[in-house]
Amino acid sequence: MNETPGEPFDFRKALKAQKRRKLRKEIALGLGAFAIVFAGGMLALNWSVHDASLANDDQQPQALFQQASSPQFDICGSVRRTCVVDGDTFWLDGVKIRIADIDTPEISEPRCDYEYQLGMRATHRLVELLNGGPFELRTIGSRDEDQYGRKLRVVTRGGRSLGDQLVSEGLARTWTGRREPWC
Repeated sequence: MNETPGEPFDFRKALKAQKRRKLRKEIALGLGAFAIVFAGGMLALNWSVHDASLANDDQQPQALFQQASSPQFDICGSVRRTCVVDGDTFWLDGVKIRIADIDTPEISEPRCDYEYQLGMRATHRLVELLNGGPFELRTIGSRDEDQYGRKLRVVTRGGRSLGDQLVSEGLARTWTGRREPWC
């Protein structure tokens, strides 16, 4: 502390300066800890900002899995990397995809028990269909994403839409451009 000769030492000034230094150090440590925890959380949740493998600028069909094995899907939990959200939405390698050619009943906010039950059946069936082997994701129309940032894709296997499969089984409807009630 700067002190001129002959002036008495001011303990209050020294204490305030010490508290300010301590507060600055605590703030810096807190921000550093937050940054580390935030970065670790992002890695743990496998969030990706952009997945160029799902960009489809030339409107050509995109074959995702040419390997002998396909990713294994299950119903989503807290970590969403490759899993099924509901009958028309799933995550693939950290990218959220909305099946563009169908609409299925809601399970997160159903309006009646029938909608929930049918939505759960559609969700479980989509898990089975996606686990059935390699498939392709195709763009439809000129929109790449919906208003929620989900990639809009038609999922096909062997030239047939998996959405059409769900429609033929009574678990989905062909998408008409707007939601229709299930109850």
